[in-house]
Order: sequence, then C-alpha cells, then structure tokens
Amino acid sequence: MKALKLSSQLPLAAFIALVFFAQINSASASPTDAVSGDHNAVARHYENLANDAKTRLQENRAILAEYEAHPYYYGRQGQDLLSHTTANIREYEKALQENLSNANLHKRMAAESNQRVNKAAINSNHKL
Repeated sequence: MKALKLSSQLPLAAFIALVFFAQINSASASPTDAVSGDHNAVARHYENLANDAKTRLQENRAILAEYEAHPYYYGRQGQDLLSHTTANIREYEKALQENLSNANLHKRMAAESNQRVNKAAINSNHKL
C-alpha cells in the first residue's frame, strides 16, 4: 500500500523538480545581465543560445535517425517517440533561427553605435 502511494507521488515530484530547474535555467540565461547598451554582450548571449539549440538539434536528429532506422526496437511507443522527436527538431530549428536573427540584429546595432561614437570623436577633434 505504501509503495503504491510512493509510486503515485513520484511523477508529481519529478514534474515539480523539472519546472523548478527550468525556471532557474531560463532566469540565468537572460540578456538583461549584459550592461545596458552593450550590444556585443547581448549578441554573444544570443550566439550562445544558438549554439545550445544547434547542439540539441543535432542530438535530436541523431535520435530521430535511430528511431527511423530501428522502429522495431520501440514497439507501439515508437510512433509517439518519433512524433515527439520531430516536434523537438522543429522547435530547436525555430529557436536556432530566432537566436541567430537576434544575434545579427545586436551585432548591427553595436556596429552602428561604434560608428556613431567614431563620428562624434572625429567631430569633436575637428573643432579643436
């Protein structure tokens, strides 16, 4: 009887732990940690996120290839695993594109900011 109660509470505890660690991970990966106006730091942040998404994308593609190569290993659950992995691949591709786009945007913003600073320095030196 006690084993039944414990086994019914275990998934709930696992879910709570998963949510807790997901919140910690998302909070630590915030682009606001960079100094305000430091577009190079924000661009590096998005590049790091893109690299993480790329790694996870490659892992999921390898898993999908395994599911497709040996579907008889997984029985009835194989279709569910295949669908889930395919959905993960779509999400990681989307995240990869978004993070690369954001990184490129902040790189352009940093270049424009540097260009404005350089023009201001030239103009201030010219008046002397």
